[in-house]
Amino acid sequence: MWIQLLLIAAIIVLAVFTMRRTGADSHLAIRRLLMGLFVIGAVLSVLFPQWLSWLARIIGVGRGTDLLLYALVIVFLAFVYTQYRRNINLQRQLTLLARKIALIEASSTEGRPADGDD
Repeated sequence: MWIQLLLIAAIIVLAVFTMRRTGADSHLAIRRLLMGLFVIGAVLSVLFPQWLSWLARIIGVGRGTDLLLYALVIVFLAFVYTQYRRNINLQRQLTLLARKIALIEASSTEGRPADGDD
């Protein structure tokens, strides 16, 4: 009983921290909806662990823990892919920003003599 309460509290606290409005990701309603569904599924799995085994048997997986492992592998791979895409976009933005700064610095020093040319 205590472990169930502790797990449910941890799931809810982590979900609240994850779903806080942060920067550009705050407009993604689908992410919040999926997180809410995940929280509901996680809480139900803690309260009624037998439903996961029932669902696994329906799908054709041996045990509920195997189904959970397969689902976590899929979620992990999706996370890695989204982080990869985000990293590519950030690198592209950083490159553009560096180019703009270089152009601004080059145009501002164009009319001045170089150091040592006095």
